[in-house]
Amino acid sequence: MGKTFKTGCVLCPQNCGLEIEVEENRIVRVRADRSNAKSEGYVCRKGMNVAYHQHNADRLKYPLKKVGDKFERISWDQAVEEIAAKLKGIIDRFGPRSFAYMGACTQGCHFEAAFGIRLLRGLGSQYHYSALAQEFAGAFWVVGRTHGRQYLHDGPDVDNTDVLLTFGWNGMHSHQIPQAPLKLRRLSKDQDKILIVVDPRKTETAKLADIHLPIRPGTDSLLLKAMISIILKEGWDNKDYLANRTSGFDAVKPYFDNFDARAAVKVCELDFDAVREVTRLYATRKSSSRHDLGIFMGRHGALNSYLMVILQSICGRLCTPGGNVIPGHVMPIGSHSDENNPKTWRTAATNSFPVCGVFPPNVMPEEILSDSPERLRAVLVSGSNPLRSYADTTAYEKAFARLDLLVTAEIAMTETAALSHYVLPSRTGYESWDSTFFPMTYPGIHFQMRRPIVEPDGEQLELGEIHLRIADKLGLIPPIPESLYQAAFADRATFGKALMEYAMTEAKALKAMPFVLGKTLGKALGSVHLAALWGMLQTAPKSFRENAIRAGFKSGPGLGDELFQEIIDHPEGVWVGRIDAENNFTQLKTEDGKIHLHIPELLDELKTIEAEAEEKALALPSEFPLILMAGRHMDMNANTNMRDPAWNKGKRACTLAMHPDDAAALHLQDAQQVNVTTEAGSEEIELEITDTARPGHVVIPHGFGLVYDGVKYGANVNRLTKNTHRDRFGTPMHRFVPCRVEAI
Repeated sequence: MGKTFKTGCVLCPQNCGLEIEVEENRIVRVRADRSNAKSEGYVCRKGMNVAYHQHNADRLKYPLKKVGDKFERISWDQAVEEIAAKLKGIIDRFGPRSFAYMGACTQGCHFEAAFGIRLLRGLGSQYHYSALAQEFAGAFWVVGRTHGRQYLHDGPDVDNTDVLLTFGWNGMHSHQIPQAPLKLRRLSKDQDKILIVVDPRKTETAKLADIHLPIRPGTDSLLLKAMISIILKEGWDNKDYLANRTSGFDAVKPYFDNFDARAAVKVCELDFDAVREVTRLYATRKSSSRHDLGIFMGRHGALNSYLMVILQSICGRLCTPGGNVIPGHVMPIGSHSDENNPKTWRTAATNSFPVCGVFPPNVMPEEILSDSPERLRAVLVSGSNPLRSYADTTAYEKAFARLDLLVTAEIAMTETAALSHYVLPSRTGYESWDSTFFPMTYPGIHFQMRRPIVEPDGEQLELGEIHLRIADKLGLIPPIPESLYQAAFADRATFGKALMEYAMTEAKALKAMPFVLGKTLGKALGSVHLAALWGMLQTAPKSFRENAIRAGFKSGPGLGDELFQEIIDHPEGVWVGRIDAENNFTQLKTEDGKIHLHIPELLDELKTIEAEAEEKALALPSEFPLILMAGRHMDMNANTNMRDPAWNKGKRACTLAMHPDDAAALHLQDAQQVNVTTEAGSEEIELEITDTARPGHVVIPHGFGLVYDGVKYGANVNRLTKNTHRDRFGTPMHRFVPCRVEAI
């Protein structure tokens, strides 16, 4: 009989509560945790299969160094010493712009960010690359302009809405809100509520919908512009809201005057009366919206997000109950970046800028392969697998082969790790203290700190500890007096006082605080991540402290430690705060507290969104007559977190979805092998003929093509995506990739 632990899933941003039974240091049974206040007993099949994530043949146990074309086991001391020496040599010779950190972007473990970003900054670099800028750069840049900060993205108040309008979101499989399948089913069964899905495919969510608009791929901006113009023409706009809660719309409104909505909807290949009815329902009912990668990673990605904000605002649906609300957070998932600030770096070869503090991964190959004297020469990859997660695998392989130093810190021998000079074994989310900062709940703020439930079978370290050791060897941590170490082993109050005294006398202490905490309190607690949590709660901003008090915690200097103890005492998670639900507008960070609807940088693009111009732009080259959707959310993919394909045994997990009409025209049969070719390359894959696909539109899921235990499983869709096929923010247009399909 094993021991059961309360913990959480690490395979998607919802991090649903789990109860895991461990026997002889192995996960033997998983079930949903009904005591988790966020997931309330819900879990999907990914969470039920986390044992395949934890236990697999590719797990790393010891530090490795590449010698020739093979890896040799080395000690941690040797690994850290050699990596630090090479990093220092590269930066001393070529400057801090030669170094980049790619990390802090896993679905379940964010605490390494405090250490990885501090290591990056300590070496003088700003080049932090992460998946956030792979998917959301344009969307977050837009809310930075409209809401005042790039991390203030909003979401639907699903529990209180009457109409939910979705664009490019298959919530039944991708979640993105807590218990999404349960809430979508509940909404679809309620006769007083309406679910509307805009998606080219007949997705699992579309099958539940009251109304499904099977939009032509790449025409989202046309449809949104048409809907806005219809609302303005019909007088359905909320004039009081526009006058009192927004600014700048007068400068934008002329772009919708005299717009030919009928012609636009025709190009979208939709019925005008159906679109008008959807628009009326959204404008006149208590409505909310949810949009996702389908429009973020399509044509006009940032403009799509801008038009969504305009649509929400003219109907008075932002920051209102039942509409779209801005949730609270323990810690923002990114910082606010201003590309116009001269102190903000741009990349040397592509002139790219950060959004939410991170640079787009799709420009990294060019930054490595360029002839610029400031090109990237050293990259630390942490908890990330760019060889399968980001666009253009071929470009990444070529680029990484040119690096002077590639270090990968990972739990398994990923495709990226296999190309590295050094591979450092990290602990999983079930071997370390860790958590995430996804702001998914409203109005309460939920937080769960997972604790170790499995002992490492090797020399694995927490990711934060790995970064700390490299920083220490590089001399980035100021001297720490013995008295502070001793205070850490006394009690937290004694340590807090000693830490404050140390910070007042050591000028470099604050900039290196995560490392200082890790070396001192981390030793006492047995975890540098846990030490970072304590430190974060002591210095929480006023807004978070107010939210905590609203949730029932006591005001005063002991609030941070009270929160810390409450989190430790509740492995199932705890409500640590509650925002003011009666006044969601206080979440905005604009100077006047209003939603800013005038974004000059996007108006020229908005002007081009006309039926005739878009019809011409949508024309496909003769050699690539089909549109590939590169990436598909479903319950059989988990990025690169589930390397053992056994978790999908008996399922058709990685196929090319094609409509029967297209298959007939190409004389193809279900289950036969086909070649898919794009500008970037070719991949072989099994064909699946299904009427859920749209004619002219084919789909390949992401997260496959993994080489597990020496054998490739499934097709790597990023072999088919070109890293240069992206928008101005670096977001790849994965939802609109011209391709052809041929029998093998």
